[in-house]
Amino acid sequence: MARRLRPVGPDFVGTAPLRLVFAREVAAPPGAVFSALAEDVSGWSEWFSAVTLARPTADGGGREVRLRGGTRFEETVLVSKAPEVYAYRADATNAPGLRALVEEWRLTPADGGTRVRWTFAADGTVVFRTALTLGRSGLGRAFRDAVTALDRRLASASA
Repeated sequence: MARRLRPVGPDFVGTAPLRLVFAREVAAPPGAVFSALAEDVSGWSEWFSAVTLARPTADGGGREVRLRGGTRFEETVLVSKAPEVYAYRADATNAPGLRALVEEWRLTPADGGTRVRWTFAADGTVVFRTALTLGRSGLGRAFRDAVTALDRRLASASA
């Protein structure tokens, strides 16, 4: 099943060999977005179409995530600073070629809503890094669609 990955810290977001950064503004306030990211982990499958299962582990200090296609991750939450930053590290996965991964969600107030910036910081084999670089536009589209769906979900919940 899963292989252990290299344990890295939150600073890996700035030093990873491969960093993909995506941003989008939403109408929801930072606190609501942060709550959906960090506190409603099981709700991820409702707005992030690539996620088939997300559940908190280790009393909220970790996460188990499954993606469409069968990729699985066991993760550790590295930073949970409301309402600004939520970051986690992949500790184990069945994704081939991946050696280290940290994802950071940074939230800043913007025109009555929130600017959501997602950094996907990774290290892996040359084949992995090449595939991820070539797949950048698809990952960006998945991010945009997910954040748009999250914004709609938060708007309907507050209505």
